[in-house]
Amino acid sequence: MVAFCPLCGNTLFLEESVESQMLFSCRTCPIFFPIKKPITNRSYYKLKEIDDVLGGEEAWKNVDSTEERCPKCSHPRAYFMQIQTRSADEPMTTFYRCCNPDCHHNWRE
Repeated sequence: MVAFCPLCGNTLFLEESVESQMLFSCRTCPIFFPIKKPITNRSYYKLKEIDDVLGGEEAWKNVDSTEERCPKCSHPRAYFMQIQTRSADEPMTTFYRCCNPDCHHNWRE
């Protein structure tokens, strides 16, 4: 939580008063707000699925296949695509998808 001064718009800073009470105060204006209860805020971000990162089912429609064995069903062929997931001086990441229509297991190199 970031609080702002209602007069000047500067960020309010957390300070301790003479009576050992915590308060938000502005360093330019004579404004202060005592803190009466604990302030907590937690945010949990949902991790993306691998299909969301790769573009979903549409991204796999026009890709090539190669001889790569599936680690799940041992099918001998897999579709592949290469995506730059890191900075430009790093190598591209190769993503695979099993050609077996019953499996469609995704993995990366």
